[in-house]
Amino acid sequence: MEQDVERQVIGLIARKKKLDPARITPASTFEELGLDSLDAADLIFTIEDTFKIVVPDEAALSMRSVGQVVAGIEKLVADGAGAP
Repeated sequence: MEQDVERQVIGLIARKKKLDPARITPASTFEELGLDSLDAADLIFTIEDTFKIVVPDEAALSMRSVGQVVAGIEKLVADGAGAP
């Protein structure tokens, strides 16, 4: 499932910032991709809707790269952090 989550997260970021998905890797940071704090907040909301999860504020604040976002989603899904 991680590959699928990674692909979806990369797709969300690529569409939001109009980037080539092939240039986005798990190691890509939000800063490298040109995401500011508003973009990151919007990305978290989109992730919550897409994956039907709730991302706690402390988890959202710690996510700084594509890989961290993917790992966070995987953990929340595994822990059953479904949206109310």
